[in-house]
Amino acid sequence: MHKSLIIDAGKCTSCLQCEMACSYEHTGAFNPSRSRIKIIEVGHGERSIPYTCTQCADAWCQKACPTGAITVNLATGAKVVNNSTCVGCKVCTIACPFGTINFDQISGKVVKCNLCDGDPACAKVCPTDAITYGDANWTGMDKLRASAIKTDSGNQATA
Repeated sequence: MHKSLIIDAGKCTSCLQCEMACSYEHTGAFNPSRSRIKIIEVGHGERSIPYTCTQCADAWCQKACPTGAITVNLATGAKVVNNSTCVGCKVCTIACPFGTINFDQISGKVVKCNLCDGDPACAKVCPTDAITYGDANWTGMDKLRASAIKTDSGNQATA
């Protein structure tokens, strides 16, 4: 059974510890701009949503890569960028409909979440369990759908 990051945006406090841990894990520096997970602020800070690669089963980024630089880690199921094969053409960034694979100006390569080889730094440091690492078959779609129809005024929006 593969695991994935499970995100409960309702628990996110925008502390940015996930971004700091991710950037440190992958670059050796605390630099949230180089993190592979981002916190999106909605409604001028009214809500915070952790956002990263969902490791799509039918990954468009992987299909679009002209050099085959994106492969699957068989142990974790993560789509992983091979830096020695990546030429930095950014075709995968265009193919990803979610915008979760990005070009790193410093390395000249693309970067995306690789689940930290099965021990995600972001999930380990999240103080509220807004980010956990668990069963990939549990998507949380019901929670996502319920969250999407809530509004601050208490009115129901149409989904």
